Amino acid sequence: MERPSRQRQQERDTERESDENAVECPECGSDEIVTDADQELVCEDCGLVLDERTIDRGPEWRAFNHSERQSKSRVGAPITETMHDKGLTTTIDWKDKDAYGRSLSSEKRSQMHRLRKWQERIRTKDAGERNLQFALSEIDRMASALGVPRSVREVASVIYRRALSEDLIRGRSIEGVSTAALYAACRQEGIPRSLDEVAEVSRVPQKEIGRTYRYISQELGLELKPVDPKQFVPRFASSLELSEEVQSKATEIIDVSAEQGLLSGKSPTGFAAAAIYAASLLCNEKKTQREVADVAQVTEVTIRNRYQEQIEAMGFR
Repeated sequence: MERPSRQRQQERDTERESDENAVECPECGSDEIVTDADQELVCEDCGLVLDERTIDRGPEWRAFNHSERQSKSRVGAPITETMHDKGLTTTIDWKDKDAYGRSLSSEKRSQMHRLRKWQERIRTKDAGERNLQFALSEIDRMASALGVPRSVREVASVIYRRALSEDLIRGRSIEGVSTAALYAACRQEGIPRSLDEVAEVSRVPQKEIGRTYRYISQELGLELKPVDPKQFVPRFASSLELSEEVQSKATEIIDVSAEQGLLSGKSPTGFAAAAIYAASLLCNEKKTQREVADVAQVTEVTIRNRYQEQIEAMGFR
């Protein structure tokens, strides 16, 4: 018998795959069959498992706590944008011990010291990488001082890398661009941090941060929405030790005031501070304007002005 050609064999394989894919659920007759995370064929309508392909894609070892998991793991850390080399280079441990935990000889210790020194030197091959390393370390320092999550640091590092590739750093300080990238990342991730708070942990003036932020957001096309004052309410109320009732009332005051157009052109931190001050009075948990102003880092005049507008908007006299 003549053997089938390669093309005919491929056609048969394709037909066989299509027949396998055209599976109907024997329970409800639906053809909405999907493969879930455990590699099982499941009907989307009734949930019947049609085929089990139990392939364990995890490690072959078991661990019951963090220390066991760390000791048995044979892989490194994931790729991260917060390091100039994305964490792909190797490091030499500072402990002068071998694989069995025994101390090294003086000759070996001297050799490892030289190796560590050269390992640190070759991590950055030129001035551009050294500048990137410094900028990312600044972002990490400021993010730690602000207490923002890891995702914000990753986004800030990506924004800085984009600015570097677009040659937006020329003529500007590295600290200014890195601070502006961090502030943009906070706004993009919905983490409420005011420009004053960012300027406190930075080494550049607030005016330069704002100017650089506007420049890179325009050049990189960062579509950032205006900051919602309600994002500041939980943090300010927590610092003032106010109850959930005050937070809920402050949110209501902001919503009513914003519907009447009072939010346009106003500072979100000052607007949130005034709403918290008004809510504390309405809920009999009075806080002085000075206390609220210190937490929100605004002036008492700002709180008084926004407070009068919000009270009128709520219909109180």
